[in-house]
Amino acid sequence: MYVNQTNGYPTVIDVPREGTAPLLAKVLGITAVGFLITALGVATAPAWSMLPGLIAVFALIFAINGARRRSPGLALGLFFALAYFMGWEIAPIVHAYLRAIGPQVVFQAAVVTGLGMTAMACGAYLFAIDYRRISGIAGAALLVLILAGIVSMFVHFISPTTYSWIALVIFTALTVADFARIRAGGDGMNATQLAVSIYLDGINIFLILLQLFGGGRRRD
Repeated sequence: MYVNQTNGYPTVIDVPREGTAPLLAKVLGITAVGFLITALGVATAPAWSMLPGLIAVFALIFAINGARRRSPGLALGLFFALAYFMGWEIAPIVHAYLRAIGPQVVFQAAVVTGLGMTAMACGAYLFAIDYRRISGIAGAALLVLILAGIVSMFVHFISPTTYSWIALVIFTALTVADFARIRAGGDGMNATQLAVSIYLDGINIFLILLQLFGGGRRRD
């Protein structure tokens, strides 16, 4: 492992690409299965699924963090459970777009999400990226955006479209940082932990794209 430093602080942690390719393949495999399970969750979710799904997702995130070292197999199983209940959480949103516009907008958002994440993974593997700095900046920007969204509920100063575009930029940066972390060897995280991060990035990007693609065409 090589650490390049500027002013005494580590900026890029790098390992040979062939050394992290198996980790990337494992993370992408876990994530792909997670997305398929989420689709199953969306298809089987009851009409009242959003709140139970939200509670289950938060509980399972904490459970995965607790189980990651003691039992990697258990952590993987908990991730798949999280993916299913994420389907419950987002099902009312997806079904609303299906009813208002049709399946094409959901398909378009899913395809663009997949292609975009593939491009981000390729970029992270082709270039040396300081994932810690990017994730720090993007995380702070996301916090500011969330606070701005809360304030905008009372004093409208940011349009939903502008909010969505800013959120898309932030989650794109977070996704690139997460792929760059894998490229750098995982930063002490196992494949399931890394898959959770990539998966949550993808879900957020999908929902943002769904709003952007469907916002202008949604019928009352």
